[in-house]
Amino acid sequence: MVPMFDVELMNAVPLIGYWRMIRQILGLQHVMRTRLYGQHIAEETVLKAVIAHWRNPNPKKALVMSFHGWTGCGKNYLSTMIADNLYVRGARSDFFHVYISTLHFSSHTDTSLYQEQLRSWIRGNVSLCERTLFVFDEMDKMPAKLIDGLKPFIDHYNDIESIDFRKSIFIFISNSGSNEIAQKALQHYESGKIREELTLKDMEDVLMGGAFNTEGGLKMSHLISAHLIDHFVPFLPLERRHVLLCIKEYMSSQSFEPTAERIRTVADSLQYFPKTNPIYSASGCKRVAQKVELLMFVDQEERRRHEDADKADNEL
Repeated sequence: MVPMFDVELMNAVPLIGYWRMIRQILGLQHVMRTRLYGQHIAEETVLKAVIAHWRNPNPKKALVMSFHGWTGCGKNYLSTMIADNLYVRGARSDFFHVYISTLHFSSHTDTSLYQEQLRSWIRGNVSLCERTLFVFDEMDKMPAKLIDGLKPFIDHYNDIESIDFRKSIFIFISNSGSNEIAQKALQHYESGKIREELTLKDMEDVLMGGAFNTEGGLKMSHLISAHLIDHFVPFLPLERRHVLLCIKEYMSSQSFEPTAERIRTVADSLQYFPKTNPIYSASGCKRVAQKVELLMFVDQEERRRHEDADKADNEL
């Protein structure tokens, strides 16, 4: 738990800014602990890293984190949580930027052009807000070496061309390392150990080596060899019990009563792996919304048919 009062921090920032920061911290703590399911390593690592960076009025460098894991396990979801608590307008803020490799960097032959564009975007945005949050999605599909164009902005420089980048946050999102994470989690499970006993240390070396040697945006990257990525964060494959929580939450958000039968129906419609012991959701929580909406439609149609039948009976 972050202390409510920090005299040193209060002296470092204006009073209004201090209390706003406290609300940001408490808000992020709450949403991560109540809505980020099954990701104890990511929760602990990212929460501490972000809070430490926010609280520091003069950080040594930008905060850089690399999120790895299966689709639907919460990588983008967590990035949005951070934005929602960092900015008044949340993920709609002009200071929250998401770059998608297959959209913004689709050609693997235009790396030099992309690097120049990227540097221009970063400089322009940070010049407007030093607390800018950048998210790079689909890093595993990004042209190799392109992301090295960020190196000056995340290195230990006080400023570059009179712009201070040290208060910015950079998040890389990738599916690389998913198989290694799943294998490690499964071995842990089959040995009879508790999931929550898995630690960042168990995973980080595997992720760092995998990202450096696997095809994608971080392959042979100077960001890794120069140790400029502060945290490699594993997102574990979600078990059925975590998916049940996702289903319940989404049903509630749609004012669709989350009965045990409805939740079970949606959970049973998803695929799980491995075949010999299907404990992990193949798509995490990614398909939950579509499955729930389908069930809602079926339920509405059934109620409509019953109402039409009752109306017809009353007219006889």
